[in-house]
Amino acid sequence: MFYYLNGTVAHLGTYLAVIDCGGVGFACHCTMKTQAALRIGEKAKLFTHCAVREDAFDIYGFATETELRCFRLLIDISGVGPKAALSILSSSTPEELALAIASGNEKALTIAPGVGKKLAQRILLELKDKLGKELGDLSGSAGGFAVPSAVQGGKLADVTAALTVLGYAPNEITAALRGVDLEALSVEEAIKVVLRGSLK
Repeated sequence: MFYYLNGTVAHLGTYLAVIDCGGVGFACHCTMKTQAALRIGEKAKLFTHCAVREDAFDIYGFATETELRCFRLLIDISGVGPKAALSILSSSTPEELALAIASGNEKALTIAPGVGKKLAQRILLELKDKLGKELGDLSGSAGGFAVPSAVQGGKLADVTAALTVLGYAPNEITAALRGVDLEALSVEEAIKVVLRGSLK
């Protein structure tokens, strides 16, 4: 529906930003991290997800496409609603979320208000399953992505796994990692470099 909204920040509230676009104020539910980047009276561009129901039309706005992608990934999980997804992304950056999922770090998810142990376990289970299937598909595809490192472990495997969890395609990951010096960076730093670079 809307890919993004580009306008002036008219109002900020809890998990809410109102963006004035040509005299129309669009109320966008957003994470605290997105909200921290906004200033009333200043221009802003939010990437959006629209949820249309019989009794409501809700817009969710995000400072980056990566954060939007994480939101959509989370709400696709049974039992994870928009409120829980916003809470998780307010407590963790996309890089931190990807690392938590790739490493099975349950505590990194339960620090988000309203996210208990059972919900955190379900998120890890479903997204780990997705990761396993995608890596399995990659290793079995002829002439495709080289995954030996993902099987053997190591820094490249961790970065690849985290980006795969976030839904990035093998060719995107391969291209983005070509210019990244993994030896000089931690896993989290490498993920940040990739997300802020060509995959942004």
